[in-house]
Order: sequence, then C-alpha cells, then structure tokens
Amino acid sequence: MAEKAVSTGSSILDTLKVVVAAALVIVAVLGFYYFSDQMLVIRVLGLLVVVGAAIGVFLTTTHGRRVWRFVADSRTEVRKIVWPTRAETMQVTLVVIAMVIVVGVSLWLLDTFLGWAVKHLMGYGG
Repeated sequence: MAEKAVSTGSSILDTLKVVVAAALVIVAVLGFYYFSDQMLVIRVLGLLVVVGAAIGVFLTTTHGRRVWRFVADSRTEVRKIVWPTRAETMQVTLVVIAMVIVVGVSLWLLDTFLGWAVKHLMGYGG
C-alpha cells in the first residue's frame, strides 16, 4: 500500500498566511472607516494598498497559486472563443426582437379572444 506523505508544515504556514491576508483585509476596511475624517482619496489609496498586500500574501499560498492558475487558464480559454462578427450579432438581435414582437402580439390576441369568449359565455358581453 502506498501512503502519501503529508507535510503539515506547509499547510500550517498556508493557513497562517490566509489568516494574515484576511486580517489585512479586515484592518483595511476598519481603517477606511476609522479615518473617516481624512480625505477620501487617501483612505481609498490606503485601502487599495493594504488589500493589494493581502492579495500578495494570499497568492503565496497553495490555494492562492491554484486561484492564479485558474484565472490564467480562464484567460487562455476566453482567447480561444470565436466571437461573432458585428453583422452576425445584428442579425441575431433583429431576429430576437422580431420574435419577441410576434409572440407578444400573439399572446395579446389570444388574451383578447379568451376575454371576449369568457364575457360572452358568462353573459356579460353586449
């Protein structure tokens, strides 16, 4: 039986880094509101710097590297997509608009007819 060696040091270190990153985000948000008497630009820049540091700490963890790899792979896949041309987009949009109008008018006519039929069957019609 093959057993995998589990290194608890890196997972503990990763957990500690995630906790530090979360603490940095909390400190950034609390600091943003604590220094409410300061200029908004300074508070926003401070918030962005501390959150950037938190993201940097998070990206050094195993989870962070997986997230970064996922983002990179997603960007690669998005580049592979064959996007429709402007003409194709306009044609499909016009077809959708036309179908919405046709279905809307059809449902309006059906509703009008059923309303007329119910009124006549109930004896309310002229």
